[in-house]
Amino acid sequence: MLGPGWTQVVALVAAYVIATLATPAGVSGAVLLLPFQVSVLGTPSPAVTPTNLLYNVVATPGALYRYRRQGQSGGRLVLLLVGGTLPGVVAGSVIRVELLPGPRVFDLVVAAVLLPLGVWLAVSRPELTGSSEDGGRDAARATRILADPALIALAAIVGCVGGIYGIGGGSILAPILIGTGRSPADVAPAALASTFITSVAGVITFTILSVSRHGPIAPDWPTGIALGLGGLAGAYTGARIQSRLPELVIRRLVGILVTAIAARYLWSGLS
Repeated sequence: MLGPGWTQVVALVAAYVIATLATPAGVSGAVLLLPFQVSVLGTPSPAVTPTNLLYNVVATPGALYRYRRQGQSGGRLVLLLVGGTLPGVVAGSVIRVELLPGPRVFDLVVAAVLLPLGVWLAVSRPELTGSSEDGGRDAARATRILADPALIALAAIVGCVGGIYGIGGGSILAPILIGTGRSPADVAPAALASTFITSVAGVITFTILSVSRHGPIAPDWPTGIALGLGGLAGAYTGARIQSRLPELVIRRLVGILVTAIAARYLWSGLS
């Protein structure tokens, strides 16, 4: 464990680097910071979950501001995602404190879902546009896009997972939405907006739960704020470079990130 003061310095630098790499793929960075907090910063459980959510609260506004300046707001997709993830994250926060003090079984479940998805995104190619077959390819992409009720239900499940592990709903939703045919340029701002709103709700829920219970349940505020400030700068940088990357590169980045996250959960569940 690091000494007082150094914990916040290391947290800030690590969060900047991770957010710069993760934001162009529509991922907040919290997914990669959770194991970093446990193994390097020594954040106790279950306080590591709301501390990760606090990172999202501080870090994501920079990327959202940059996306808005670029004309990327997420539109109606934001409302659909929040409609599912908001109640889901509250339920997940309660489950984390009351029912799941040990994450082993759920680690294996998350790994089983994310590993094949990450590998698929990493090795597959998106349909290309700009040729005489544009109409057929666009129709094929459209048939894979989830209907609104299915998307809200999926967002609720993902929000619950985010409340349990503090990873934010957008971190899992982004690769799923990209994989079903939505453009990364639309998915990234919508996923991050969903992550921000649900993370605020999660931090509030854990703080309320900590009032009547013993143990490290509330967020580690100094660490969470340091992580968030590093992530704020990194997310702004990542959002700025996102428009300069081709869709194939973003897809590969999402696939690699998801595969790495799945491997971490698998290792944790089997250890």
